[in-house]
Amino acid sequence: MSRVPTPGVFPIPLAWRMSLRRWGGRPTPRLLLVSVCQQRLWECERQGPGRIHLRRRFIISTSRFGVGQQEGSFQTPLGLHRVARKIGAGEPIGTVFKARRPVGLTRNGLPDATICHRILWLEGLEPGLNSGGAVDSFRRYIYIHGFGDETTLGRPASHGCIHLAASDLIPLFDRTPEGTLVWIDQ
Repeated sequence: MSRVPTPGVFPIPLAWRMSLRRWGGRPTPRLLLVSVCQQRLWECERQGPGRIHLRRRFIISTSRFGVGQQEGSFQTPLGLHRVARKIGAGEPIGTVFKARRPVGLTRNGLPDATICHRILWLEGLEPGLNSGGAVDSFRRYIYIHGFGDETTLGRPASHGCIHLAASDLIPLFDRTPEGTLVWIDQ
């Protein structure tokens, strides 16, 4: 996904279609596309066979260690994923999470919170690439989540996860059901 057009309808990228075929599944009605090189996430809707409609674009931050699948690398994994779990629904903005449990608020003395607001926990769908063994995205705790220091958005700064601003994350969380497919590309 080296270049993605402005919002509108376009064909599903070939690499993503091939991953879908290997996985054996079909695109979900809502899709999230992540571009590491552009530090962007696109919220899409399926528009018939082989086409998607780009609805919204968000500035993100991926790993400062680059892309990679290996456990302990702190890199952002590539390939086809799905939202396995949603954590934080109904919690106030600024909620800080440790081990996926709320532990306080950013405005109450936790401004450097590494995981806050909401969590979309990703599960890799490609065995040997991002699923199973030492490359399993779910066991690596790869999330789309909020972050205390939003000044890092637009450049690689995470430890493998995908960071979003609270103002983008909370509505995206509310619109995104569990099971939604997520494609992470360089």
